[in-house]
Amino acid sequence: MRVALTFDAEHPDRAHGTGAHDGILDVLAERGVHATFFLQGRWVEACPESARRVAGDGHLVGSHSYYHARLPLLTDDGLTSDIEEAERTIRDVVGVDPRPWFRCPFLAGEDDPRVVDLLAGLGYRVVPVDIVLDDWEEDRTGEAIASDAIEAVGRMAGEGAAAAIVLLHSWPTQTLDALPAMIDGLRAIGSTFIDAAELPESHLVAVPTHSGGRW
Repeated sequence: MRVALTFDAEHPDRAHGTGAHDGILDVLAERGVHATFFLQGRWVEACPESARRVAGDGHLVGSHSYYHARLPLLTDDGLTSDIEEAERTIRDVVGVDPRPWFRCPFLAGEDDPRVVDLLAGLGYRVVPVDIVLDDWEEDRTGEAIASDAIEAVGRMAGEGAAAAIVLLHSWPTQTLDALPAMIDGLRAIGSTFIDAAELPESHLVAVPTHSGGRW
């Protein structure tokens, strides 16, 4: 079973452990796992060294917008401006182009043809989520997050799924606590790790046929 660990790196709306970002990168490096990080533009500006390390460690970089707004609520011009600002910030600070990988803030808009079409026109493909672990919730423990991830991936494997996309965040300390056991447990049940670029086409959000984008 192929598993894509994906991390949304963003400004949280609650207190968080400032060392979690780099701790997560340490764990991934120690265990030889390449993941996908969707970087919010404002987070990149606030944490430039951590953002550069994501790319420097060989992880795939995508965009998570600039302001982390619910994209269906934005006008066409507003959405375009937000995405382009995030792209400029990531390119200027991190030194990589986040295209074509995109994660919708709050997962809002990935089923909205207008949003998906506009993103395609800007050169992006939306990477959805198969497994949500609520790792941002303060009452979630690392042990529970790891256990739930292993159980969910095992269930999907039993159902014949080709891959599983796991949603995580780079700022909760409980995510950092969960990661070693999660990786080890997933490997124990036969999982291998991939990034978004290695996902089957069927796991990406389809682009509307009338899209003016590159797809």
